[in-house]
Amino acid sequence: MIIFAVLMLKYDIGNMKYTVTNWIEDLQKDGRICFSFADAEGKFPSHSRIVLRNALTRLVSKKKICSMWRGFYVIIPIEYQSKGIIPEVYYIDWLMKFLRRDYYISLLNAAVFYGAAHQQPQEFTIVTTPPSLRSTQKKGTKINFNNKATILERFIEQRKTPTGYIRISSPELTATDLIQFEKEIGGVNRAATVLNELAESCDFSKLTKEFFEYVPTPIIQRLGYLLDVLECQSQVDDLYSVIEKYDIAFRKTPLKIRKNTANCEENKKWKIIINEQIEIDE
Repeated sequence: MIIFAVLMLKYDIGNMKYTVTNWIEDLQKDGRICFSFADAEGKFPSHSRIVLRNALTRLVSKKKICSMWRGFYVIIPIEYQSKGIIPEVYYIDWLMKFLRRDYYISLLNAAVFYGAAHQQPQEFTIVTTPPSLRSTQKKGTKINFNNKATILERFIEQRKTPTGYIRISSPELTATDLIQFEKEIGGVNRAATVLNELAESCDFSKLTKEFFEYVPTPIIQRLGYLLDVLECQSQVDDLYSVIEKYDIAFRKTPLKIRKNTANCEENKKWKIIINEQIEIDE
């Protein structure tokens, strides 16, 4: 009787049902941190969509996985399961590949990599190409998407993460993005505050003609003016030298867009109408 029971136990173990949980654990062992619903369907073709969704929903409730986009799931490592969220840099490259979009991490999130942020940004900002993607917020994580017609590959850097690689804007592209999208980070003074720390990482002497065709000239003018205000003399000299090299023509432009310019002084060098006083946080 005992022998029969042992044989039955071995039979049960050998034929134990392979579950969605088992599969996700195996993905982790293989270094995978993300998967799609389509991946799950391919692995469990005999399961109905309802059965699969229910299984995934249970794992979400247990904080084993998180649904960061419709049909896209992130496996939460043990050290993050108490909060049920995971740093965006762990999965953003996987998400953008799932969405089949070119991208780079920008603004304050890029500045962090160059030591130019006072604190960890509360939102995660991506630049991608059209069509537009709506911002998404899940479990306290908000991802904002900004659009550009194209992405200038020469000024994109790759950084290694615990789960692979990510793409971030170079210091120079980060600087111009901070000004171009200043409204999203709290205004031109916030942009100047970050730029004050970012400037040391910038090498404007390496800017190409393509860069000036890519970044609107008024953004370049505002950047130069802010660098002057911040007394970043080396960076100012490098930037102005390249501007002269490529014969970039300036027109009068306000420092702060959508703000009155009546009776405001003009900076002759950068042709900036000074309709905003710059005050940075030390």
